[in-house]
Amino acid sequence: MAQLYFRYGAMGCGKTMQLLQVAFNYEDRGQKVCVIKPAVDTKNGTKLLTRIGPERETDFTFSRSQNIFKRIASNYADCSCILVDEAQFMSPAQVDQLMQIVVELDIPVIAFGLRLNFKLKDKGFEGSTRLLQVAHRIEEIKTICDCGRKATLNCRFCDGELVVDGPDILIDDGKSEIVYKSLCHHCYAKYKRQQAQKGTKC
Repeated sequence: MAQLYFRYGAMGCGKTMQLLQVAFNYEDRGQKVCVIKPAVDTKNGTKLLTRIGPERETDFTFSRSQNIFKRIASNYADCSCILVDEAQFMSPAQVDQLMQIVVELDIPVIAFGLRLNFKLKDKGFEGSTRLLQVAHRIEEIKTICDCGRKATLNCRFCDGELVVDGPDILIDDGKSEIVYKSLCHHCYAKYKRQQAQKGTKC
């Protein structure tokens, strides 16, 4: 029976690499997969890139208003698996459409994404929140902080300073150096203390 999987992890844990590995495993056995991602992730255009080299062109990207179920049902119903990268950027309705693919088309769907946004004080990403509510299986992809502890937090740095407010999606504003890092709670608290000592607001 097909299921909806949500595989989440902090930034830099290798989510896209795992997605490409799953795609390879299916295709190595002569089965077809469909690889998609939200169009709002403009960093690499329509490609999926990994930090260690492998890359792949998506089958299609989608806007927040697009009905994913209709697109898959019309053009990719012969696929053995649907793979979604950057699933945190999906709308709740689109996550429900992934479940519709599973139930009505009997195609397994594996969504990869972040569980938390960088603010750590609100509901976070809508797509991730909905996936945590409805996915049949939820699996964590682990990574480590610079200090060696388990990293679970996604943090945004602007010109070297930790920030905890601003728009959820900010890949490159063209004005500041935007860097994202995965941190453990200990290192996150350390950065917060350092900025408090300097009198800098996060």
